Amino acid sequence: MDVLLFNVTTAALMVLMFNGGLALVGQGTLGRRRIPWAAVGLTGLALAGVALQLCWPGAMGALDADPSKSGWWRVVTSVFMQNGGFGGAAWNIATLAAVAAFADWFWGAPLTLGLFAAGILLPEQIDKLWGQTSHSTDPRNFAGSSGATYFLGATLAAALLLRGGADENSGRAAVPGAGQGPGDEGAGRGKAVRKNRLFAAGVPVLGLAMWFAQENGHGLVSGYGFALGALAWAAFRTVLHPDRDLRQPPRTTVASLTGLVGRRTRSAG
Repeated sequence: MDVLLFNVTTAALMVLMFNGGLALVGQGTLGRRRIPWAAVGLTGLALAGVALQLCWPGAMGALDADPSKSGWWRVVTSVFMQNGGFGGAAWNIATLAAVAAFADWFWGAPLTLGLFAAGILLPEQIDKLWGQTSHSTDPRNFAGSSGATYFLGATLAAALLLRGGADENSGRAAVPGAGQGPGDEGAGRGKAVRKNRLFAAGVPVLGLAMWFAQENGHGLVSGYGFALGALAWAAFRTVLHPDRDLRQPPRTTVASLTGLVGRRTRSAG
């Protein structure tokens, strides 16, 4: 029962982050956006890590984060190893791809990669500041991309809380009831902003509750990511352009690439 509750709350936290990413970039704009190359690269590294594990039986022993083994590289390489079986690996890679794509479209590729790296390197250092110097001896914690993914997802939640969503500043995404008058339109947008901020605030609240109730590390790193996301928004908000793809449509979009793949698939069949 405890394992089931752990998995359910961990998945619920990711759902909040996923919805936050959609709210930040606008669900109706996804097809018009550029290919998120930072997300493609991170997902490719995760897939390459799984392929390495399948081809090299000693990969986990050489690259995981087992505290009983030495190696400065382990804190990084362990992120691209997966030890949750087929289902766990599929979940980790799928959530990494989605969260990194939202982050790439909102934060931009350089900042996304920097925040993901922070999700790898910072939690251990912050733990030391709080006196949490003991290393987990649970082998399930020796590898996996989920910690860095949840950290990155929480940065989006912080930005959503402070920004309010794709509509608040740009006003470019579709608003329900577009045929209504200006007053009704403004009321609808205000309601959406309040809903977005409520869900965004739920990320650190649920995350910290998971940590205190279950010692679920996903919740703790989400709290760290939320704090860094707020700082990143304060520092870089004037140079972020999440609506650039909508004002200057890229040559290759998600929709055009999906259509090309679909045509090739039908031709091959």
